[in-house]
Amino acid sequence: MTMHVHVYERAWMWAAGVIIVLFLGTLAYAAVAQGLRPPSHVEMIDPRTVWDDPRFAERGEVTQADGSVVVTAVAMTFAFQPAEIHVPAGRPVTFRLTSTDVQHGFQIVGTNANTLVIPGYVSQFTTVFKTPGEYLIVCNEYCGTGHHMMSAKLIVEAAP
Repeated sequence: MTMHVHVYERAWMWAAGVIIVLFLGTLAYAAVAQGLRPPSHVEMIDPRTVWDDPRFAERGEVTQADGSVVVTAVAMTFAFQPAEIHVPAGRPVTFRLTSTDVQHGFQIVGTNANTLVIPGYVSQFTTVFKTPGEYLIVCNEYCGTGHHMMSAKLIVEAAP
């Protein structure tokens, strides 16, 4: 007994196969092209020496000459250092983050500021907070038994 596969069925099977091959090829290319690193994490750091590294020696906010602010912070077991950050409204704020132990998340609730904080890498993103107020910073990546207590506070102050 011979099986007959309808021509349309055969076309859809080939199309699905091609899509799967393209998908796997794209994944393989991205892994090789990115050097097996997360795409937004191009700066590396030794997680054992974060506290001694000059890039993270001063944690907190630093105002630049152009009025923008750079915030340097460290995520560690169930805490962010510093636990309270003050930035001005309406100015670019660049966050530079790293982890000393495991993978953490950094999400400023009520905004689109969100990134992974991975040991060995420096995560960096820039955003502008238009509305003054207090914002909760949470770890949105499960990091252990005290994960639910890991938070910090961002205070966006009205520009003078």
